[in-house]
Parts: sequence; structure tokens; C-alpha cells
Amino acid sequence: MSGLQLFGIPGLPEIAEGTDLAVAILDAATAAGTPLHDGDVVVVTSKIVSKAEGRTVELADIEPSPFALAWSAQWEKDPAVTEIVLRESKRVVRQLGPILITETHHGFVCANSGVDQSSSGAHGRAVLLPLDSDASARSIRAGMLAAGVDAAIIISDTFGRAWREGQTDIAIGIAGMQPITSYIGDVDPHGHEFKVQALCTADELAGAAELVKGNLSRVPVAVIRGHAWERDDSATIAPVLRDQTRDLFR
Repeated sequence: MSGLQLFGIPGLPEIAEGTDLAVAILDAATAAGTPLHDGDVVVVTSKIVSKAEGRTVELADIEPSPFALAWSAQWEKDPAVTEIVLRESKRVVRQLGPILITETHHGFVCANSGVDQSSSGAHGRAVLLPLDSDASARSIRAGMLAAGVDAAIIISDTFGRAWREGQTDIAIGIAGMQPITSYIGDVDPHGHEFKVQALCTADELAGAAELVKGNLSRVPVAVIRGHAWERDDSATIAPVLRDQTRDLFR
């Protein structure tokens, strides 16, 4: 591999519930003069997936629990948002001041269960993570295959990182390719066998894609061309999620 080509797909409309994302992305890519090719990796921001799947909530419709009311009053938070965060989590991992680090029902550990109000489409509306990001990725991939394009799909979201400031995009769903590239058992040029070297390629690609998407550009989809991936329709994001029994910090 001599290099990668990385570009965003502009021109997508505001995504509404029921939007066929595969068709919308293919049409926008063609209109932009960059039609998708077989072998592309398409990185799709989770927010437009959630909007297409109806994973939005009006804050006015939420009745906060007594805990959400008390905790929110203490830290000047919106109790409706706090209630949604709690509903979207299976447990609170850390609660420090106004910060809630939760484990979602998917198994992701993140701030506020991934609940976000930015770019939600309306004031007083929150966007939740897709119910099953792997299924979302498979659906988009299937739609593209039906249109004659064999592309791998990554659903991405912005997460913070332990021990480091700033955020980066990571993969929360995948279809068509495995998320991890393992070198375990391979030997380096000096004869040393790799014992633990396994790269989360999906996260690397998601982070790279963010460079041409951004938070304010209204470009929620990026294409990575030239990355050699092996087709595998059994792929899920599950291998990326470290089991709690092997987690030294929870």
C-alpha cells in the first residue's frame, strides 16, 4: 500500500427518520464528483444513523426520576437529559462532580451514555446512539451492495480517552471487514515474535475520517480509499470491547 485517499461526502440533506442512508450517501457522492468504488471504506457518523432510525428524544416528553432531579439540581444539569443518560446506561462507571461516565447497553464506556444535543435538528431534542450499530452498518452495506458497490462500513462516534485530553472518533459499528488487525504470532525483521500486537484498524480509520468531517462542516460521511481490507461479513465490533474481567481500571 503506497498511500490512502481520504475525502468527505458533502451535500447530504438534513437526515430524517426513514432516510435510506445507503441511497443518500451514494447519490451525494456521485453528485460531488466522487462516486464510491468497490473496496472503499465508508465512515458514517452515528448521529445521522440515529436520526434515520428515529433514535431522537424530545426533552419535553421526559419525566425525570427523583434521583435525576436531585443530581441535576446539585450540578445545574438538565434533569431530562440526566434521565435519558441513565435510561441509556446499564451502569454508572464513575460519577465525579457533574460528570457521568456510564456503560451503555451496547457495552461502550463513555460520557453520558453517548447522549448528545448538538446537531440534533431542533432545540430541546437529544440524539441517542443507534440501538445496534453493527446492524446499522450491515444495512448500509447491504444497500450499497444492492446498488453495485462493495464497500466496508464503519459507524463512528466521538469519545474521550482515559489519561489523555481531547476526543477522537472511534468505531462503534462495523460491516464487511474485521475491526482488528492482529500481528500476534508474526515475526519482526529481527526475529522477535509479536505477542500482543493487535491494532484496532477500525478506530484508526474512524479517527482519520474525522479529519475531513469535523463538527461544524455538515459533512457526516467520509471515504477512505486504498486501504486493503479483507471481506468478512461476519464482522462485528464485539472484539474491540474489552471484557470487564480483563479490565484493570474498572
